[in-house]
Formats: sequence, C-alpha cells, structure tokens
Amino acid sequence: MARQLSPVGLEFIESAPLRLVFAREVRASPEVVYRALADEVTDWPRWFTAVTLCRPTDGGKGREVHLKGGTRFQESILVAEGPERYAYRIDESNAPGLRALVEEWRLTPAGPGTRVQWTFAADGTAVFRGTLKLGRAGLGRAFRDAVTALDRRLAATGA
Repeated sequence: MARQLSPVGLEFIESAPLRLVFAREVRASPEVVYRALADEVTDWPRWFTAVTLCRPTDGGKGREVHLKGGTRFQESILVAEGPERYAYRIDESNAPGLRALVEEWRLTPAGPGTRVQWTFAADGTAVFRGTLKLGRAGLGRAFRDAVTALDRRLAATGA
C-alpha cells in the first residue's frame, strides 16, 4: 500500500540523515545526458535495469516509477536545470520504512564528456537506514551499470 512521504525540498539533499553519492564519467556531452535523464523519461528502463516503468505525470511536473521487485514511486520534479541538474522528490511510495527521499543528478563537463553524479538523500526508520547502508555497494553497482548502459546507448545513437 502506498504512503505519502514527507514533502522535503532541495535542502534535504544536504541535510538528509542518509546520503549516498556516486559518480561516473560518460562520453556524451552534458546536454545529451540531461536530455536522456529529464526529457526521455520513458526510456529509463532501457538503460537503468532496476526501472521497469518510468513515465511523466502532471504535464511533466512529476513521474511515476516502478522498480523490479514491485517498489513504486510517485515523484515531483524539484529542479530541471538543463544541462546541469535534475532532481526529484518521492511523494508517495510502497517502500517499507521510507519517510523521505530526494534524488539529484548533477552533470558537469569532463573533457569531451560528462561527469554524472547521483545523490540519493533519504530518511526512514532505523531498519530502512541500516538496510540502505548495508546495500550501498549494490546501489553503487546499480548506478555504475545504469550509467555505463546509458553511455553505450547514447554512443550507439550517435548522440
């Protein structure tokens, strides 16, 4: 059953009780990567294998996301500043123990490509936070695999 989460803002990215930050470089420009993140949301399942559905809602102000294993999110876009920053808050989820979650993608030029940084800022029960801390390596691997797949996808399309 889905529950409403705390309506935190962008400041939560810095103040969250649990912050996980991952980064990786890709060959595509920040503009191309931003477009894949923010504009082509329905394509996320093609490169982020944990995502089974991603679609815009509320005229592009939100997203509906389904993950493998049955976790679902209703999100609000907090900032869409292309080509540097894309962030969203989870408003509603069926994830047990989750109280608040904001994800931020920062894109910075790195030579001819882009440094992609993903911040996962969360709050939840002690069990939830402990599980995320233990699962940090797996979440990092999921991020690396997703960004590597996105890089390949963008290269194959000539982007």
